[in-house]
Amino acid sequence: MPDRAPQPVDRQLPTDEARDLISLVRDIAQREIAPSAAEEEDAGRFPREVFTLLSDSGLLGLPYDAEYGGGEQPYEVYLQVLEELAATRLTVGLGVSVHTLASYALAAYGTKEQQVEHLPAMVGGGLLGGYCLSEPASGSDAASLRTRAVRDGDDWVITGTKAWITHGGIADFYTVMARTGVEGPRGITAFLVPGDAEGLSAAVPEKKMGLKGSPTAQVHLDGVRVPDSRRLGDEGQGFAIALSALDSGRLGIAACAIGVAQAALDEAVSYAAERRQFGKPISDFQGLRFMLADMATQIEAGRALYLTAARLRDAGLPFAKQAAMAKLYCTDTAMRVTTDAVQVLGGYGYTADFPAERYMREAKVLQIVEGTNQIQRMVIARHLAGPEGR
Repeated sequence: MPDRAPQPVDRQLPTDEARDLISLVRDIAQREIAPSAAEEEDAGRFPREVFTLLSDSGLLGLPYDAEYGGGEQPYEVYLQVLEELAATRLTVGLGVSVHTLASYALAAYGTKEQQVEHLPAMVGGGLLGGYCLSEPASGSDAASLRTRAVRDGDDWVITGTKAWITHGGIADFYTVMARTGVEGPRGITAFLVPGDAEGLSAAVPEKKMGLKGSPTAQVHLDGVRVPDSRRLGDEGQGFAIALSALDSGRLGIAACAIGVAQAALDEAVSYAAERRQFGKPISDFQGLRFMLADMATQIEAGRALYLTAARLRDAGLPFAKQAAMAKLYCTDTAMRVTTDAVQVLGGYGYTADFPAERYMREAKVLQIVEGTNQIQRMVIARHLAGPEGR
């Protein structure tokens, strides 16, 4: 059975331009993404042509400056675009979020010359990015990464393996964190590495529980040579850049999670209205009605939480704690809501004929990526009680 179109969310948007933007996104989502979403996810097919369309439509660089071809939209708007895309197909919503994350270091820390040279193609030229921080032995403890960049004249030679890289093997560029100095966070530097650089290769994509259309793979850097002009920020600043990028990236994951949860709720409501038992729609049964009410309430709360964090970011105020809270709550909400949606559909919810089971499998990964929810709790606690072991 094809996925049903999600019910339009009644959004509070700051401008008429933003409302038009959301309408455009909904139109693209329903015409170009929804019809084949279930089939392509089942086949593990990445929709590169959709990302080309999004780029041509100005949707791959929404938070970035118009000077470089970006949309110059506030995060409050950009995140709601992500939510709409993720509600239709998480591979697309998450892919846009990761591309934005991969572009962040250049946009926020690059020199004017670097931005002029590279950013237009990244935000509106059809390119797709990947973000390389995690490694096989350093996931949550990212500051212990082992990939090393060694200075050789005007170049850097990078050697190591990155793990769990979204768009690994298909990205046109990677933002790579590598060790250039001492052990720990102060010895890490960021680099912009072309996807076709000599010595760069990707392993076979991971076989995953869900999100099968989005390739996740190890990226191997075997003596990859990049000029110093592709170093982003100062030497030793890479870990600070990575953490800053993740603060914003976690908001993207939160928005995607609410999109998936909203899609699952829409499916559950639609099914409950159509399915009849004991002579009436199952939506008439109080126990099920209460489930739907709880699902909707959790989604609204999550949406409000990520938008609050986004508005802090847009105002130039600290938002790291709120970003961690949003990522934690929204992804846990997605897991609860999608599990309940499967329950509402009963036996049908456990079959691939309905999208509820796919939503539940996809929701799980959102509790893991860009900092597990246990890490989010550590981040929040540090803001409240200070660092551990003082």
